[in-house]
Amino acid sequence: MSSTTIFLAIFLLYWIIVSNLSKRGILDKYNISAHGPLLMIRTEKGLNFIDKIAAPKKFWRFFANIGIVMMFIGMASMFAIILLSDIILLTSLGTEQVPEPGQLHEPRNIFLIPGVNEFIPIVWGLIALIVTLIVHEFAHAILSRVEDIKVKSMGLLVALVPIGGFAEPDEEQLFGVKKDTNEDLKEDYYKNKNVSDEPKIAGRNQRARILSAGVMANFVVALIALSLFFGPVLGAIGPASNAMIVDVDPNSDAYDKQIRDEMIITKLDDTSVKSAQDVLHYLSTLEKDTYVTIHAKSGTEINQYELLLEKPPESEALGIRIMEVMQNTPASESGLEEGMIIKEIDGNPIKSLEDFRIFMAETHPNQVITLKIAPEYDSDNYKDIEVELDAHLDNEEQGYLGIVSGPIGEIPTSLGFTVGDISVGYFAADTYLEMLKDMPSMLTQIGGWLIILGFPIVGFAGEGFPGFGSTLAQAYEPLGWAEPLGMGVFWIANTLLWIGWLNFYVGLFNCLPAVPLDGGHVFRAYAHSFVAKLTGNEAKANRIASATTAFLSLFILASILFMIFGPYIVHGF
Repeated sequence: MSSTTIFLAIFLLYWIIVSNLSKRGILDKYNISAHGPLLMIRTEKGLNFIDKIAAPKKFWRFFANIGIVMMFIGMASMFAIILLSDIILLTSLGTEQVPEPGQLHEPRNIFLIPGVNEFIPIVWGLIALIVTLIVHEFAHAILSRVEDIKVKSMGLLVALVPIGGFAEPDEEQLFGVKKDTNEDLKEDYYKNKNVSDEPKIAGRNQRARILSAGVMANFVVALIALSLFFGPVLGAIGPASNAMIVDVDPNSDAYDKQIRDEMIITKLDDTSVKSAQDVLHYLSTLEKDTYVTIHAKSGTEINQYELLLEKPPESEALGIRIMEVMQNTPASESGLEEGMIIKEIDGNPIKSLEDFRIFMAETHPNQVITLKIAPEYDSDNYKDIEVELDAHLDNEEQGYLGIVSGPIGEIPTSLGFTVGDISVGYFAADTYLEMLKDMPSMLTQIGGWLIILGFPIVGFAGEGFPGFGSTLAQAYEPLGWAEPLGMGVFWIANTLLWIGWLNFYVGLFNCLPAVPLDGGHVFRAYAHSFVAKLTGNEAKANRIASATTAFLSLFILASILFMIFGPYIVHGF
């Protein structure tokens, strides 16, 4: 029986027990209410603490006023994203280019619930979700007390396990109308604000501050968490090596000695290695039937394995692969093509990307270089191609070829009883880390914000970045202040990443002008005020604002459903 089946069985049993206790009225006796499997455990303890936190009222009002501005910016941004998505999907329907349904279209991945959404890791996601909900709800409670609105209770949200906290402002004071008030009474209220027995009611700006405080708190927490993640935490992480074991023969001595795929090679004997080329170069200096000690990293542990070098690899220029040829550059004009292997330049062996970088750094514009090219790795069909370099875009004194280069891929070695027991590949740990560190610089463009918004799911190229999992973490090591923490620095990194991302995402989503989201209530309040100033009729303004908000709510819901189910409608379920 799988762990998922066991979990579902336990959750179903929990739900049956909750339903039974709710029907018998037992939960009500302890001030607990059930909404399906979700329990709201209320208490009035801690309300005095909220009052103390709310004491600097000027600060909190300033904080919430900024939140109103941020909410409208988020509201416009999220609505624009939804409109753009609708336009793109409708356009693709006309051109019959609707993408096949994938993970992103699965209904389960709409919900930001760890264990349900397959993109969100359970541990880090649960921590982030709890922090997000507590921050959001308690910000509402603090601003409620700042504006003298009663907070009836605080408590925990539980769905088998605690998933967050909540604060419960008095909705009659916050929104001005009781939940069970019918439309006629609402209209009477707006015609006559002096209806007897009405409690104190929050004004438009007070209500907006209370509602926007949750969003603002989410944004502030996201800023703090992501600043720490991209700053001191990533700064304390460095690549252990780019040499990754990508294939081990299961019938080999290497496999018997527990060497496995995805281990990172950090040293051979007493020689540090940083790439697959370093591994091959070191082995080529040894004699046949020599024993070699491999230092391989799995997780945070580095273990040593002694293997026999059956046959040293030949010392040759491995080369680099042309990944892309830029248009209208010396490379494209000279006939270089994607997939070709550069073995030498002007007679200089090119064993790695670093060799290529060093050579090109010494070139100049109009210099003619000769490339020794092979159509593919291990091919003996070499040819020489002469290329006259242009000036580099970033440095006019340096030559420019016009290619995007990459490693050649897996490199078979001869560690073990037979040649090829282990293949070592190139994992660009250093490049990947630098790309992560450069992400904040993307925020100067709209596209950068979209990348940040979807990064844990989409990543740089569709691979997603859920954090430093066991495989990714073993390619790195803690540096500086993080060295004593060992694996703990990756725990910190993952926690900050998900707290930051989830707070940012939840904050933005809550900005949408759709009830029951905070943005919907704020939009309706300001729409009501705007229409009231134009018409001078409070009741009419209320009807128009409510109708407009209801239309936007339905439109946004329909758009989300369209984005999810559109590909299924075209390609089938």
